Amino acid sequence: MTDPLSARSGARTVKVPDDRDGQRLDNFLLGQLKGAPRSLVYKLVRSGQVRVNGGRAKAERKLAGGDEVRIPPVRLGEEAERGTPAPGLLQRIEAAIVFEDARLLVLDKPSGVASHGGSGISFGAIETLRALRPGQTLELVHRLDRDTSGVLVVAKKRSALSELQALMREGGAGGGIRKRYLALLAGRMPDGTMSVDAPLHVGLRQGGERHVQVNPAGKPSVSHFKVLERRGGQSYCEVRIDTGRTHQIRAHAQHIGHAVAGDDKYGDPEANRRLRDKVGLRRLFLHAASLEFALDEGRTPYTVSAPLAPELREVLDRLE
Repeated sequence: MTDPLSARSGARTVKVPDDRDGQRLDNFLLGQLKGAPRSLVYKLVRSGQVRVNGGRAKAERKLAGGDEVRIPPVRLGEEAERGTPAPGLLQRIEAAIVFEDARLLVLDKPSGVASHGGSGISFGAIETLRALRPGQTLELVHRLDRDTSGVLVVAKKRSALSELQALMREGGAGGGIRKRYLALLAGRMPDGTMSVDAPLHVGLRQGGERHVQVNPAGKPSVSHFKVLERRGGQSYCEVRIDTGRTHQIRAHAQHIGHAVAGDDKYGDPEANRRLRDKVGLRRLFLHAASLEFALDEGRTPYTVSAPLAPELREVLDRLE
């Protein structure tokens, strides 16, 4: 039966296929509205133009197979940002592919490139990948901060996306996905491994900027910092995380008094200026070095990694 509102407005109603069960509404809409920027999708959802089973829904709602999604008409030529990713960005992302098989594609995401578009960014890593691979199903498994470089996993099959997202939810030290980062922390960290078990709450500053703080009302968050070496009064560390909260490593590092070097949100501006002038650090010194997990209920192990970004290696070499 046709929805009379949809018929009058030119909207269409799409039944969610069973293989999309559990997919977020925003990601489902991006697949239906090819070429639409994420910012436009969020605008459509917030304004109530998108309906799920006749009711309003939030962008993060998990859909179920058989749900009916009303999608308003969108003239992408007018409402979406025009054009395609710049040739330079296309080349950077193509060169950043470090692993690929039938189910997964792994990027060594450059610092300064967002995981996805939105908030004034037309093209993130995933939109650029889709431009490079038109017609191919590509979905982000997780996200990295814009200024963080390193391993970013993209699923090419819905089954792989579902399995990896389930592993992500397991968490814990023996969780389904083992995440390893490399970071330069300000000051001299103590020897050994420092574990930080401190809940994190995401707040909004004026202007809508996200800011994360340790807060008892926040979500459980656990990070483990291990000093690899000390250079120039700073601590080069391996960081393993049991949870994957927004800005987790950066907020936990600030909480223990050793902010990530080059962090313009949670760090010390004066310390950052000294590192920039002395050793040329002009970005956040945080790199997602590797992810370990197993698909097919543990039968197919993966270890995907990305070497420390050259500009960060140069900073280490310059530190005495």
